[in-house]
Amino acid sequence: MSDERLVGIVLVSHSAAVAESVAELAKGLAGAGDAVPVAPAGGTEGGGLGTSAELISAAAASVDRGAGVAVLTDLGSAVLTVKALLAEGDELPADTRLVDAPFVEGAVAAVVTASTGSDLSTVEAAAVEAYAYRKV
Repeated sequence: MSDERLVGIVLVSHSAAVAESVAELAKGLAGAGDAVPVAPAGGTEGGGLGTSAELISAAAASVDRGAGVAVLTDLGSAVLTVKALLAEGDELPADTRLVDAPFVEGAVAAVVTASTGSDLSTVEAAAVEAYAYRKV
């Protein structure tokens, strides 16, 4: 584990496999390996589809390096779960932000930007900018 202060990234999906795969893809494409703290938080504790406040909190704690945590989500109830955790005030590390970004493209942009040592606002802006990526 690095002592470097990097923004942590949490990827919240209704599916553990999706969250894990997007984390692997983002780290691989960023060439960041394990340098950037990225944690998937997918599915429920029992392995089913859904979201888990406990898994999200644990993932956020695991990636907190003191520079903030960016949380990206896949679908509506994941957003609601993260918003509820943020409203609690003590369930997530200080300076945790829910980032409104596309899940896959935003995750890649966030990890690439975090790997440069950028601050949380810059990581968030890069992920949000992914909405503008054109494919055709």
